[in-house]
Amino acid sequence: MLLEIEEAAQALHVDERTMLRWIRKDHLPASVIQGEYRVNPVDLLEWATERGIKVNPALYKMPALDEQPLPTLSQALEAGGVHCNVPGTDRESVLRAVVAQLQLPAELDPDFILQVLLAREAMGTTAVGDGIAIPHVRNPILVQLPVPKVSLSYLAQPVEFGALDHKPVQILFTIITPTIRMHLHLLSKLAFCLRDQRLRGILGHACRPDAIISEVRTIELDMAGLSP
Repeated sequence: MLLEIEEAAQALHVDERTMLRWIRKDHLPASVIQGEYRVNPVDLLEWATERGIKVNPALYKMPALDEQPLPTLSQALEAGGVHCNVPGTDRESVLRAVVAQLQLPAELDPDFILQVLLAREAMGTTAVGDGIAIPHVRNPILVQLPVPKVSLSYLAQPVEFGALDHKPVQILFTIITPTIRMHLHLLSKLAFCLRDQRLRGILGHACRPDAIISEVRTIELDMAGLSP
């Protein structure tokens, strides 16, 4: 599903002129079809997330592309794990260490996953500022992971990721999902949680896996209006 300029503008709460300017001058990915720009919703959400732009929730309430239930962010984080002191001195070595921690099924080649992650980085940084990056597979169909995972990695040392704020990255949230629908869902939930000062506060301290997952779960309950 590709969005027309009007639809993309509505998703980011801006006018069409601003959307066209972002495409032409600020590297918002777009295709030209029959002389008109079209925007992939995955590209739009990623681009907006990298720049801290709020997205209309209707964007990721896409028609169901599969029958699998959508996981919560905390469930995906539990599946992917929180990892401390992850080694690496550059993007490739860090991502290689991250892939090694994902506990992939035997049929998935870790080197292939690494190359897909690096290919996404080559398109533009996944750093979102404040020392955080969100590496991910741009097209989940290439991976077909049976269980969606969000892996949180605290790097042993800061690594240059080409962030817009020029800060090196020390925290990675790596997203691997089996469907585009799940990718959009988890990326949007993560973007929301990263705007919450409670999560930002705990991420700024030492690596504490149980406390981080517990905080994410609390924020999700607040989002759903289920907190006591």
